[in-house]
Amino acid sequence: MRAVHSVLIAAALAAALPAFAQQPRIEDRMSAAEFRAAGLGKLDDAELDRLNAWLARQAGAATVASGTTGTSGADVEARIAQAREEGRREAAAAATGLPAAAPAREPVESTIVGAFQGFAQGRQYTLANGQVWRQVDGATLSGARGTDVGVRVRPGMLGAWWLKVDGYNTQAKVERVR
Repeated sequence: MRAVHSVLIAAALAAALPAFAQQPRIEDRMSAAEFRAAGLGKLDDAELDRLNAWLARQAGAATVASGTTGTSGADVEARIAQAREEGRREAAAAATGLPAAAPAREPVESTIVGAFQGFAQGRQYTLANGQVWRQVDGATLSGARGTDVGVRVRPGMLGAWWLKVDGYNTQAKVERVR
């Protein structure tokens, strides 16, 4: 299996050789400080070769798409800057273990469609905006009744979400179903 991988990598590198002749390697394009800051110093030789091959393919695809055989210095610099920024984001995400761009966690204000009969673990709440939330904790709000009651769903710490019904102080921990 390892021999097959070696042959495939060698074939890919051989196919990319003409592109390498035209494109300097990323190690030559960046200063040593930029190279380390982008997190590329952690890559082994094979990984660097794959990165350089990818950059060469991107440069080739851009050349074909633009219909030109030569690229201007500004185009090359723009692609280099874009590749650097992508590398920085990926390195930061890998270092922290968090996604590069976390989705927005904005509070939601709406109403529960239909009858509300209090909190109970596992119960689902359908909001007027189409969202459905399921209660994941044991909070109770017995005796609370209403139709089309107003609610607020707000983000909490460590990815938690909390649902609170207008007119009551109790809140329930919920997760979004859809």
